[in-house]
Amino acid sequence: MRRRPGIGGLQNAAAARDNYRLLGENVAKLRTDLMKEQLATFRSQLEDFARKHKNDIRKNPAFRAQFHEMCAKVGVDPLASNKGFWAELLGIGDFYYELGVQIIEVCLATRPHNGGLISLDDLCKLLGQRRKAVRETISEDDCLRAISKLKVLGSGFEVITVGKRKLVRSVPTELNKDHNEILELAQAQGFVTVDEVQRRLNWSSGRATDALETLLEEGLAMIDDGHRDGRRRYWFPCVSSVSTYVGADTL
Repeated sequence: MRRRPGIGGLQNAAAARDNYRLLGENVAKLRTDLMKEQLATFRSQLEDFARKHKNDIRKNPAFRAQFHEMCAKVGVDPLASNKGFWAELLGIGDFYYELGVQIIEVCLATRPHNGGLISLDDLCKLLGQRRKAVRETISEDDCLRAISKLKVLGSGFEVITVGKRKLVRSVPTELNKDHNEILELAQAQGFVTVDEVQRRLNWSSGRATDALETLLEEGLAMIDDGHRDGRRRYWFPCVSSVSTYVGADTL
């Protein structure tokens, strides 16, 4: 007959479990303290790096993007506030604040032509035209970071991907799957026809017409009826070169 453990054995087992638990907690605390120490060292080195390369960070878009990646790895957000160490050292918060204001202005100026949907590439080009006097080159990465900060305004600013293009939306328009497929199809020529949508997407005439008319009502499309074949063209400034020059003189 198997002998059951006595009270002493149970007490010893409980004590052993407590010791293992304490040992585990101590190891976890040591690891946490070590990680905190390493992060503090990394942040200190990052501050030294920022001081040394201050001008490169401000003037070189590629260098600035790499700097942001370094910051993200150690949990530092230089754009979190316009006050504090990073703002005083680099003025980087002011840079993105100013860029955000200019993005709003460009989106508002071009909205009558594109319905509040502009390609990221066109937006960067228009911003470049505005900032020639400042002589500070900006990149798509800069625009994306500035737009991410505009979201707190609740003003509908968002970056969406349609096909191979990134589009900046400045109005709270909801695009469904049909709308996105039409925009992706229009990227080839800048426009589509009802017949083309039917043929390429294998849709019924009603479905194609309904989706196109919705995009027209939202201000995202422009119609062109001046062709000999009698087919109406639906132009989309957000995926064609139209928005690059429309309104550029007024910016």
